Amino acid sequence: MATKVSTTVRSPSRLQSIDALRGAIMIIMALDHTRDFFHASATFFSPTDLTRTYPLLFFTRWITHFCAPVFTFTAGLGAFLWLQRDRTKNQLSNFLLSRGIWLIFLELTAMRLAYNFNFASRFPILLLVMWELGACMVALAVLVQLPYRLLVVFTIAVIALHNLLDPISAASFGHYAAIWNVIHQPGAFILHGLVIVVGYPLVPWIAVMSAGFCFGRVFLLEPARRQKIILLSGCALTVAFIILRAINLYGDPERWTKQRSTIFTLLSFLNCTKYPPSLLYLSMTLGPALIALAIFDRHRFSITNPVIVFGRVPLFYFIAHFYLIHLLSFLTTWIRYGAQSYPILFSSPPAMGGPEKLFPPDFGYSLWLVYAIWLFVVISLYPLCRWYANIKATRSDWWLSYL
Repeated sequence: MATKVSTTVRSPSRLQSIDALRGAIMIIMALDHTRDFFHASATFFSPTDLTRTYPLLFFTRWITHFCAPVFTFTAGLGAFLWLQRDRTKNQLSNFLLSRGIWLIFLELTAMRLAYNFNFASRFPILLLVMWELGACMVALAVLVQLPYRLLVVFTIAVIALHNLLDPISAASFGHYAAIWNVIHQPGAFILHGLVIVVGYPLVPWIAVMSAGFCFGRVFLLEPARRQKIILLSGCALTVAFIILRAINLYGDPERWTKQRSTIFTLLSFLNCTKYPPSLLYLSMTLGPALIALAIFDRHRFSITNPVIVFGRVPLFYFIAHFYLIHLLSFLTTWIRYGAQSYPILFSSPPAMGGPEKLFPPDFGYSLWLVYAIWLFVVISLYPLCRWYANIKATRSDWWLSYL
């Protein structure tokens, strides 16, 4: 009698491919934040403003569009793999809830200090990536209790259909406009005298994290099969982006248009909406990211490889890199402007919500220097992150999972 061979395997709690993808994204992410603090144009216009940008500046920003979707998706993957270590859904919900609240707390404290180097109430409270990840974890703590097929349907529906909500304005809700800012439309509101800026509304980010959780089942398959599925999924999303974007009817509130040159027409084609992330934005970023994940899954990395080191300590790296970038900005500003720079030393740059009027007209540096500082930041953080990654690998203290 023939013996049936199972096509599934027990997945380890960590997979190098996921760490490698996340680590690569962490490196790229530092480029965007370095640009925010150092580039001359960051004070005055967006790098995706096609009337003022140029190709290298546009792609310097565009390549970092992959960061938030990959962070959020892999957080969902991580939640699924955490569940595989003989834990229950209730234990997972409790972990997600506590970790989510912790990340929101860090956004309001550690990251607020990193952005401004002070807690002065005159600066807005920014609800950015850390807030988004934390709030999505809180939501996922509830969603993981749903039947798997129902969660898949919910996830696909939210990602595919949320752009139907684009015409709804927060202002139409009157006194409750802030709720819509949190749900779907970026914006600012005042709470107890403090200006709250919602940069990352939760829809569809919640669905991106639940997509990662649902996709986690693929990692229970034997390597060759899962690599094929990951690759095909990535290709399908990428092709879907190209087709839907070419049709130019649905999937992003901003249509692409013919520009003054072929390269700028391409920039318009790629210039999808991030706040909140449109269907096309997510397809454009998660598609290639999954292709990269499939490639990484075929390789073994040294534990000292930077992408593995950074990918194992993403939260530690995230907080540390912001403080280092801002500290470098602090030092270079003081050297350049002396005592007259005091008002801007304890402020985030305009790209991060700081007041533009505080900054001199010649503030900032050329793009090549931004790239040099970015490389310096990444290289400087490597030994620190490697030290902390080794601590996490050799110890099992409960608090290590929260940093």
